[in-house]
Amino acid sequence: MVTISLCMIVKNEQAVLARCLDSVREAVDEIIIVDTGSEDTTKEIARRYTDKVLDFAWTDDFSAARNFSFRQAGMQYCLWLDADDVLLPDDLQKLLRLKETLEPEVDVVTMRYHTAFDEAGNPTFVYVRERLVRNTGEDLWRGAVHEAITPFGVVRHSDVAVTHRKEGKRDTDRNLRIFEKMISQGQAFSPREQFYYANELYYHARYDDAVRAYRQFLSGGQGWVENVLEACRFLAYCYYHLDDGERALGALLSSLRYAPPRAELCCDVGRHFLDRGRVQEAVFWYELALTRPRREEEGGFAQQECYGFLPCIQLCVCYDRLGDLVRAREYNERAAAFKPEDESVLHNRAYFAARLPEEA
Repeated sequence: MVTISLCMIVKNEQAVLARCLDSVREAVDEIIIVDTGSEDTTKEIARRYTDKVLDFAWTDDFSAARNFSFRQAGMQYCLWLDADDVLLPDDLQKLLRLKETLEPEVDVVTMRYHTAFDEAGNPTFVYVRERLVRNTGEDLWRGAVHEAITPFGVVRHSDVAVTHRKEGKRDTDRNLRIFEKMISQGQAFSPREQFYYANELYYHARYDDAVRAYRQFLSGGQGWVENVLEACRFLAYCYYHLDDGERALGALLSSLRYAPPRAELCCDVGRHFLDRGRVQEAVFWYELALTRPRREEEGGFAQQECYGFLPCIQLCVCYDRLGDLVRAREYNERAAAFKPEDESVLHNRAYFAARLPEEA
């Protein structure tokens, strides 16, 4: 059985830290908490779980803090979590089994990350992160913001999921401040940093600036393909906000230069045509979405609804507009297989019962 050091960086996490640690402590052999300047009871809570609570002067660099936390680890592997993450009971059991069965040659274990949920609590936004990493004694984290470890050696993809349960308000300007500080200091962005800088501009509704940043990222030709695909989609969203639908469609379709279409792209293009009354074209793209496989092990961002529910419910709308109520109802029932209590599904059932009474 391998041994695990849980390595966390925290600041003002009194509302969630105990919840996180309670969810995972059974599976780890050591807990290391690095505090970057809490002004609440975070450190007092941490000391109830470990005597390894250390201070680290914040330098606007997440990798520096995470590398410091990893350097304190004494076990074979380092596991990292944020304070507002939890392991649900089933995932804790999966991690315990993984700990017992992990092959000694494995260097990196990936885990799914669930970060958004529907009204029933089912994950709607999922991607894969490197979570359990061999303790090499080296600084593995890179990037001041949206830091990451580049997978190395033998990588194993696990079925363990980490669930993100954010509580309270966050400083939504922090990441953009760090990026703009880097610019003011003349620091060159890596391709990953350029991508996330463009994202921050988009989130702050600076669409013209975001367009330039995404185009610079795409023109560099060095980005990870999953980030490139996302950049094409977000570039399109910028153009929509700027009332330039033709360029938006061009940005979406440009992603086909880099990889076969993901279901997310198909749904975006389907929405483009449906919004413009071009229903047959919308049908083509939504039906194509239903054929696309999930590719989560590649680490890309996956919007779960695009792989079932969303294209089905949109095809229901499309066929209703085309006057084919029987097929529209069929797609509504296919959507119900994914989300049986969804309000739109239930509304549509009532609609079809009224319109197709002989087959109700």
